Amino acid sequence: MNGTVRAALVRLTVNDREHAIAVEPHRTLLEVLRYQLDLIGSKQGCDKGDCGACTVQIDGTPQLSCLTLATAVAGRRVTTVEGLGQCAGGCHPLQDAFDRHDAAQCGFCTPGILLSAEALLRRAARPVTDTEVREALAGNLCRCTGYTKIIDAVIDASRTMFAGAAE
Repeated sequence: MNGTVRAALVRLTVNDREHAIAVEPHRTLLEVLRYQLDLIGSKQGCDKGDCGACTVQIDGTPQLSCLTLATAVAGRRVTTVEGLGQCAGGCHPLQDAFDRHDAAQCGFCTPGILLSAEALLRRAARPVTDTEVREALAGNLCRCTGYTKIIDAVIDASRTMFAGAAE
């Protein structure tokens, strides 16, 4: 053995697009997304799983891409912030609500928060509460907003998405 690291061919679906990419076994999903697929929406923050800026969805569940080996997502479906509005062909109601509520200041945390919040809203059967939003976003740190505008935006998006549903 000469110490050479061999890349593995990894097949995954990112934002509804199929990819087959050569990945060194030690590369994280965040590194592959940013540096091989040029999807820079997921932010490289702490690289320790503390800040949530790198949050993506893997098979619909929020996950920290800085702690996930790219080889571990072979055959799975990954959604980044770039893919959030793709399904509806425009902005997701969360993105519109963040805009209305001025919920993003520097914006560094926003992609991870949007993906965590979208997973909450997708699971909900009715508009969500303040407590539910706080719990869903617990792994996402924001240094700018104080969270009030973010929580208000998620609740607003929830009401928009469930217009007519009983609270």
